Amino acid sequence: MRKVWLFLSLLLLAIVSLFVGVHQVSLYGLMNGDETQWMLLLKTRIPRTISLILAGGMLSVCGKIMQHLMQNRFVSAGTIGMMDSARLGILLVMLLFPNGSILLRAGVAFIFAYIGVLLFLNLSRILPKGDPMILPLTGVMFGNIIGAVASFFAYQFQLVQNLSSWLQGNFATVMEGSYELIYITVPVFIILYLLAYQMTIAGLGEELATNLGMNYQLLQFIVFALVALGSSAVLIMVGNIPFLGVVIPNLVSLFYGDHLKNTMSVTVIFGSIFLLICDILSRVLIAPYEIPVSVVVGMIGGALFLFLLIRRRKG
Repeated sequence: MRKVWLFLSLLLLAIVSLFVGVHQVSLYGLMNGDETQWMLLLKTRIPRTISLILAGGMLSVCGKIMQHLMQNRFVSAGTIGMMDSARLGILLVMLLFPNGSILLRAGVAFIFAYIGVLLFLNLSRILPKGDPMILPLTGVMFGNIIGAVASFFAYQFQLVQNLSSWLQGNFATVMEGSYELIYITVPVFIILYLLAYQMTIAGLGEELATNLGMNYQLLQFIVFALVALGSSAVLIMVGNIPFLGVVIPNLVSLFYGDHLKNTMSVTVIFGSIFLLICDILSRVLIAPYEIPVSVVVGMIGGALFLFLLIRRRKG
């Protein structure tokens, strides 16, 4: 599909997203100056749609970059312990600074996410090469260990419910004044896009990139810091969205190839479209009630993940 059609599809879904929900917001009502509908549109629907577009795009492009740099199609922020590390950071803020601001939580979540990804990078250097599943499986186990530590302290200090509700992927609580931190993903994406050429070379492997005069280690540290910043901002604002960082980059590679710079914008649009569709489904499937979008993404994303695994095995 051409990029222009993808962009038009994104625009159409964004418009649909503005008018779907428990409370009615219609074009007729807006044109007639209905104050309640205008308030709903400005305070909740527009912030929610913007958050969906930015979160879907950011998580997808983060997954794409990590897969490219680690040369493994099943790596993402969720499969190497980055999100679990950020979760541990948020828990510590809850324990030590229960009235801490959203910026404090985001800052600590970013630091822990970055430490987590650096630990996993060091761990990946001693893993046996050859089997592409070893890296993501080790990442899942690494993340589970960190997640278990976080769960232990959460149970110990009776914060399980708070932590679960905070990190459950859900856009229902997004509204004006409480979501603006997610805008940090915009400059993060711009910097990542500017580094796309260097990342494309780095994806050829450490030895070749170093021979071409690149400081491979420094680039990795900078890029993974940006990925940790973008991912933790999404986690703080809307919670954990499973499978997005794995499935979308693989689908984009399937249709558009593996060139990183040429596919970054497509990956962002694909991720945003996928999350918008899942969110619209979450609002209409059992209306007037709403399913957390993480549940819908988990179901559809899980099925697509299995498809990719089976397709890879047959290939």
